[in-house]
Formats: sequence, C-alpha cells, structure tokens
Amino acid sequence: MKLRDLDLGIILNASGLRGFSGEGYWFHKPLQQLKILSFDDTTFVAKTVTLLKNEGNLSLEGDSSPKPWFPNCIKVNPLRDTVLNAVGLSNFGLGYYLGDGQWQERTEPFMISVASTAETFKERKSEYEIMALMIHANLAKFKSKFGIQINVSCKNSKNGHQSLSTSDLIQESCAALDAFSILDLPLMLKFSIANTAFDVMLEIQKHSKCDAICISNTVPFGWRKIDWKKAWGTKKSPLEDLGGGALSGRILAPLVCEYINHLRDNGFNKPINGGGGIFGPKEVHMYHQAGVSSIFIGSVVMLHPWRTQTIVKTANSLVWS
Repeated sequence: MKLRDLDLGIILNASGLRGFSGEGYWFHKPLQQLKILSFDDTTFVAKTVTLLKNEGNLSLEGDSSPKPWFPNCIKVNPLRDTVLNAVGLSNFGLGYYLGDGQWQERTEPFMISVASTAETFKERKSEYEIMALMIHANLAKFKSKFGIQINVSCKNSKNGHQSLSTSDLIQESCAALDAFSILDLPLMLKFSIANTAFDVMLEIQKHSKCDAICISNTVPFGWRKIDWKKAWGTKKSPLEDLGGGALSGRILAPLVCEYINHLRDNGFNKPINGGGGIFGPKEVHMYHQAGVSSIFIGSVVMLHPWRTQTIVKTANSLVWS
C-alpha cells in the first residue's frame, strides 16, 4: 500500500504490537532467537501516544516497557483465539517519544499513532493541533519517511466508543485531518466497526487529506453483534472493574470483512488497511476478497506467533488493490 510517496507494504503491525519504538515485548526476543517469530516484511506502527502523559491501567518502566510480564489489564483466551484489554492508552506523552529520538533514527517507513483523551471536542481539536506542531518541529530529524495514524476509535480514550452522532464523528475526524495536514505526511484515520456508521466513511473520503482508513480497532465487551458466550466463554467481562475492556481476536474477521465489503459496494474508493482476527491464510484471503489495500496483524503474535510468517507469505503471494 503506497500513500503519497510512502510505501507501507502489504502487512502492517497493529498499533502497539511492537511497543512504542519497535522494541517489542519480553516474549518476542526468545521467540525471534528460536526463529519462531519474525516481523520481516511487516511495517512498524508505534503504540498510540497522547499529547500528555496518560496513566491508563498499565504500569510502565522508565523506558516505557510494561512493568508486569502478565498485566492485570490484559486477559487472554487461547482456546477461543481472543484477547481482552483495558490498557487505557498508558504512555508518557508525545514529547517523551519525540525527545528520546528513537523514531527519528528509524531507517524504514513506519507510522506514528496518536489519539486525544480530552473531554470535549474543542479540547481534542486543540490537542491534535499541538501534537501536529510538535511533530512538525522535529520533521528534519527523521531519517525515514513516515505517516500518521490518527486513532479516533480507541475504547480507552474519552471519546472512544461513545454514541457520537454521524455528524459529530465526521467533525471529529475532519478536525484531526485539518490539524495534521500541516505536516504534509500521509494521514490514516483508524476506526472501529463498533461505533462508526458507513455514512461517516463515505463523507470522510471526500476530505483531501484523508489518504487511507484503518478498520478495525477493537470492539467493547458486550457489543451487540458478538455472541460473548462463544467469543469469551462468559457474558461477564473479567475486566469489568476496568470498564469491561475491548476485544480482539479471530471472531472479528468476518464482521470486519462484512463491514469493508459494504463500504466498497457503496463507493468507498480510498485505500483501506484492514485487520482484526487474522490468524492464518483463511483470514488473509477473506480480507483480500473484501477489497482492502493492505492488512494488519495483532493478536495472532501473542497467541500463535509461529503463524506470523505464514500470514506474511500468503499476503505477499496475492495482488492487492
């Protein structure tokens, strides 16, 4: 998938799959050394950052890596190929990650993911504008081309998964695109199928600075279109004390592909980075047939890391729109 002059390839990482700067997590290194896991031929997308430090529900070390090896805000159900998280956008703030210089030292194309946790639209608009100015002030230091993924759908942000009207979500998305347009970089908006009406997408594609969309972010526990007994084994979230959390996993693939098919059938013609529930060649073909321009992988790396390269090989064998 090429956006302007930025070649992101066919397989992107889900935001945060490899941490804030590509360092990965404690279980990645031994798996890579044993050649069970490889991120070759995939494109790094940084874990989502906010303007200011955000505590969230995940304790971080001084280098931004998670303190606990098995965080209480993340639950895994390997028998059902699902993951539930209520991380809450824990991060040290955009200034920290621009200041440590690791993004600037990257030599291959990648994406920075940003979100706002402000309470009101006016405040979120202001945060988008400030973040754009901060990145703009550092542009000359970057060794590689990169793009911005704007997360307007995170379950753990103040505005994520609220019952925003179609017009409000369009206003929110366009304000973010306007703010980051000063960077003259590829811009990708990230949405969830759980809270985004088709009309939003069809309207947003008219914005000249919208280069692509990413579908789908996680869905909140209890979302009506999922059989939660089947997906998780219980209708009560194990993260109920943290707001219920948000689900990723195999069960999302047909739902996301159905959503993308509808978008394409109704005239959405900009690039789509599609993902959610990709656990093998079957899901790769599902997304390909749905009409995406590229895919992203996420929870499969946690649950079945040995499948990653099979997914990559399958994706690279296909011709993408």
